[in-house]
Amino acid sequence: MVSMLGLQLKARVATFHEFRTGSGHTLDSGIALFFPAPHSYTGEDVLELHGHGGRVVQQMIVEEVLNLGARLANPGEFTQRAFLNGRMDLAEAEAVADLINSTSRLAARAAAKSLTGEFSKAVKTLDREVLDLRVFIEGAIDFPEDEIDFIGESEVQEQLECIRQNVADLLLKSEQGEVMLRGTTVVIAGEPNVGKSSLLNALVGEERAIVTDIPGTTRDTLDVDLVLDGLPITFIDTAGLRMSDDIVEKAGVQRTREALQNASGTLWMVDDASPDKEPDEAVNDPILEVRNKCDLTEREPGIVCELTYRISAKNRWGLDELKEGIKTMVGFREGEDAFAGRPRHINALKRTNTLLGRAKEELVANSPEIVADLLRETHTTLGEIVGETTTDELLGSIFSRFCIGK
Repeated sequence: MVSMLGLQLKARVATFHEFRTGSGHTLDSGIALFFPAPHSYTGEDVLELHGHGGRVVQQMIVEEVLNLGARLANPGEFTQRAFLNGRMDLAEAEAVADLINSTSRLAARAAAKSLTGEFSKAVKTLDREVLDLRVFIEGAIDFPEDEIDFIGESEVQEQLECIRQNVADLLLKSEQGEVMLRGTTVVIAGEPNVGKSSLLNALVGEERAIVTDIPGTTRDTLDVDLVLDGLPITFIDTAGLRMSDDIVEKAGVQRTREALQNASGTLWMVDDASPDKEPDEAVNDPILEVRNKCDLTEREPGIVCELTYRISAKNRWGLDELKEGIKTMVGFREGEDAFAGRPRHINALKRTNTLLGRAKEELVANSPEIVADLLRETHTTLGEIVGETTTDELLGSIFSRFCIGK
């Protein structure tokens, strides 16, 4: 890059200079920063060029850099190199993408906690506790048969149970983070003309769905994204569930049933004047019953009983209580202690919890060899989270989802 800048850069010193072609033509001027290995993001030599911006100028600079022998980075390649060079573990690397893709402040904070290593530290602490117990158990196996009964004593069982509780706590925080990062989907369903579209408009705060007194107005699903107190939710307004000879309405009802199959929760809407309408067979748990039009029945809006709420979508009465119910239904709880959990993290923690449960049973049965084997498997499972035990296929899958340049 000396030919492009015309000078040898000092390490980690911002230098203002012109960016030139090989023939000496000036492309732009800006700041050049050189980070020699291993003190860089990737752990390798890294040069940063900060120009004035603009698509054409940027493209010209990139083309000149490519002419000098560089190539375009693959998606996630910088972060993958940082992981392979030991600059961060796998959970921290994944948090880079999660931070970039955050859709709420809480999600960004959860990703930042994982990026700075708090999640990895918790996993490694658990791993160390498992390893210590495993060393103790494997050491006890070498004792004569009549002397190994002490491994079943309450102190060791309590130690194993304590590890299980710590795993359960970390799992809860990771599941919470996954909900914040990935979001959730809630379907608004019910018979025609119960106010589904009115509720969607009330939740969003603007007229997004057409509302009329004519049953069957909504013929298709309508998706609206909303961040509810830090929780990203896709609300889906659906066609009323009923038998119809109208070919368009029948197609809308079919799409409603498909949306219900994939939803994280359902708001089953009924008319407050005749609320005894059982949910359609296509509706899966969890379900909140929403009794709409209490402005006409003159009944008190709010919580009726567990999983049942009374509202007036038209007047926006009872929406605060309903929003709290929605968050509870999908497993969301507010707080600053969540981590940027991913499905593979959560699956690994669930497997860990299962393995420790089996180990506890074998400990009570005084089967030290089986306990040691289960703890060994637990150690490997925890290592998967931070990348100590992983495969090239997994790495390719993870980093291929990153944006170009990260």
